[in-house]
Parts: sequence; C-alpha cells; structure tokens
Amino acid sequence: MATTRHAHTVWEGNLTEGTGTVTLDSSGIGSYPVSWPARAEEPGGKTSPEELIAAAHSSCFSMFLSAVLGKAGTPPTRLTTKADVTFQPGTGITGVHLTVEGEVPGMDEAAFAKAAEEAKAGCPVSQALAGTTITLTASLAG
Repeated sequence: MATTRHAHTVWEGNLTEGTGTVTLDSSGIGSYPVSWPARAEEPGGKTSPEELIAAAHSSCFSMFLSAVLGKAGTPPTRLTTKADVTFQPGTGITGVHLTVEGEVPGMDEAAFAKAAEEAKAGCPVSQALAGTTITLTASLAG
C-alpha cells in the first residue's frame, strides 16, 4: 500500500534576506525556521533543505540496512548513521556521504561493508538522489 507524506513551507521576502518556516504536516511533530544564510553559510539555529535531506537519508538507509542484515540472519543490535549533504551555492547539492557504524553480532567487517553497499543502492532515498554522488564509509563498532 502506497503512502504519501506531507510538509509545507511558508516563505516571506526575497531569497537572501527572507525567512521561512517548514512544517512537518503528516507527523505533526513541528515547524522549523529556514533561511538562505542557514543554507549557504552557518545554520544559526535554523534548518535547510540539505539538513532535511540528510535526516531523510540517514533514517532510510538505517532502516534498509537493518532489513538487509536481518534477511542475512544477522540483525543489528544498533546502527548509527550520519549523512553529510554538501550544498554549493550556484551549483546545488554536490554529494552525500553516509557514515554508518554497526553493532552486529556474528558479522565481520567485510560482510558488514557489503551489506551497507547493498543498503546504499537499495534505499529509496538513495534512489531518489540518484542524480548526485553518494559515498559510504561503513565500520563495525569496536
């Protein structure tokens, strides 16, 4: 069964001096301020489209990797995934780097790295971002 999620943004003013608020409508968990300086310079307590993409990608990848590991008979105890989304003003999003550390009993580094690559390729957010370079660093907690 397909699902659709909703968010909306209200923007006031021009690009460089204006501000906006993005609201997560489906979950109702909050509204967050956005601005051009938060996107192109320092966050200053505001979010950006790239931070929201990073949140989506890290959570989707973690879920997909958990499924891959479970299907292999080695479910994870814990996965910690960080997504770094790079934005270059005037160019756009130039890349995403995923870093995952896993606690996976009974699995070696090579098998974990292979499962992580499979998750990177299969994760729906990775697929939606296919127009950008996605790199990965995977390691087991030690």
